[in-house]
Amino acid sequence: MTLDMGVGSLLLLVALALAFDFMNGFHDAANSIATIVSTRVLKPYQAVMWASVFNVIAIFIFQLKVATTIGKGTIDPSIVDQHVIFGALVGAIVWNIVTWYYGIPSSSSHALIGGLVGSALAKAGPGSLIWAGLGKVIMFIFIAPVLGFLLGGTLMVVVSWLFNRMPGRKVDRLFKKLQLFSAALYSLGHGGNDAQKTIGIIWMLLIASGASESGDSVPTWVIVACYLSMGLGTMFGGWRIVKTMGQRITKLDQPRGFSANFGGAMTLFLASSMGIPVSTTHTITGAIAGVGATRGPKSVRWGVAKGIVWAWLLTIPASAVVSAIAYNAGMHFL
Repeated sequence: MTLDMGVGSLLLLVALALAFDFMNGFHDAANSIATIVSTRVLKPYQAVMWASVFNVIAIFIFQLKVATTIGKGTIDPSIVDQHVIFGALVGAIVWNIVTWYYGIPSSSSHALIGGLVGSALAKAGPGSLIWAGLGKVIMFIFIAPVLGFLLGGTLMVVVSWLFNRMPGRKVDRLFKKLQLFSAALYSLGHGGNDAQKTIGIIWMLLIASGASESGDSVPTWVIVACYLSMGLGTMFGGWRIVKTMGQRITKLDQPRGFSANFGGAMTLFLASSMGIPVSTTHTITGAIAGVGATRGPKSVRWGVAKGIVWAWLLTIPASAVVSAIAYNAGMHFL
């Protein structure tokens, strides 16, 4: 399929997609670093460097299953043009800016999904949505945090049982090292799932423009550019969200930080292996709440968690509305 899309429009949209990818890393940096910063394992600038390196290393580990879901499994590829992509990216970026400003750990992933849905509905109505793919994304809005909660909490129980006789200082020294490992795993999962969403968007755009065929492999430059953009975004960090993730949900120490990151990483690896684009924000929030709950329900500030959940539920419809408006605006100048 070849559409009338000028080189200038194509370059602008690729740049906008990479800007979203950078913002995704910036916005979601707290997911990877909140535990190791709040438990003082690393200083903030060290933590973002650590996370960004493993965001990029993920390029060598994960297959492009999530990119395929975004590129071919959310909206009908036949309706994609520069206006649809423009609306989707603007909707996602605007929602990310709003939630970053207010320190709300919302999902960049679901903002992008909402953006695609809003643009597709504005152009072609409900028939343009691929409900099988979107259904998986919507299900994992609930499954990912629950799975993170269960894995993080279970791991914390196992850790407590295994190390209950070890002196506290030795436990802290051991888990300071293990937290580096678990944070690295989580950052790998973050890069492997989130960078692929932008790969899927650019791939969709290249097919729509006629620069690639639907049966072609994703160009290497697209893969490298997306992973690097996300890594750079993480390096600059989203400090407004770190405090919410690191201490406001529950109080973390080294073993709990390790358990939360490791449980969250396991969830992300599972989702990426299934090609399901999930929210790293939802995942780590669930895992942090899970490790907090092992000390009793009162150890988790459920009021804070409730506010975060509301942001989750609003993300797709809010970004879809902005996307539909941006789609119509883009019709006049793209």
